[in-house]
Amino acid sequence: MTGVRPVLVITHAPHEGPGLIAPGLDAPLRVRTVLDLEDARLPRLDEVSGVVVMGGPMDADDVSGHPGLAAERALLAAAVDADVPVLGVCLGMQLLALALGSHLHRRAATEIGFAPIDVLAEDEVLGALGTRPTVLHWHSDAVDLPPGATLLASTEATPVQAFRAGSALGLQFHPELDAGMLDLWLSTPDMVGELSAEDVDEIRSDGARHLPALLPSAEKMFAAFGELVRARG
Repeated sequence: MTGVRPVLVITHAPHEGPGLIAPGLDAPLRVRTVLDLEDARLPRLDEVSGVVVMGGPMDADDVSGHPGLAAERALLAAAVDADVPVLGVCLGMQLLALALGSHLHRRAATEIGFAPIDVLAEDEVLGALGTRPTVLHWHSDAVDLPPGATLLASTEATPVQAFRAGSALGLQFHPELDAGMLDLWLSTPDMVGELSAEDVDEIRSDGARHLPALLPSAEKMFAAFGELVRARG
């Protein structure tokens, strides 16, 4: 991988790392957390081969509380304009949508746990998951489809579960988790503080049932994103 530009991974919480995304990239990672920095500085787009923005518990439009979000949104908008491969997951998808002119709806629909999504359109990356995969949801905010974007997946509660906007793919759900990362989430107070013990047990049980079938498809999906990253170099 000598000479390969790194992939920028922006994180917002220590337990919400790239997970399965990282091995699919086959490239060095440059992980940054600028959430609460007034003077947030991120790498230039000519220094990276792709941008991945992970999840977090904050509202995507809370720039006053988390000023670094403004820099993230500016970078995402510039990345789409420059045709840089982008992957946004959960909060990352919401930031991507806002960067592209969409609107956030706070507490619009809480979805926590494993449930299917309906895949509505073909996509070279998302298509690896199939037409109705059961995935992990963990959100309460939602976004409108950005102008000009293609809606890729939906649920009744959250109409925009995935979208494609040029070089960028946004995912409201969490295909990046394996069993170990799910266990970490279920033992992290910030993640489960508002869940009952029964809720946690159900998510753990559903994970044991659904992850074995989901993981190979998720790995294939992230490898497809990795091919786009490698093509940029």
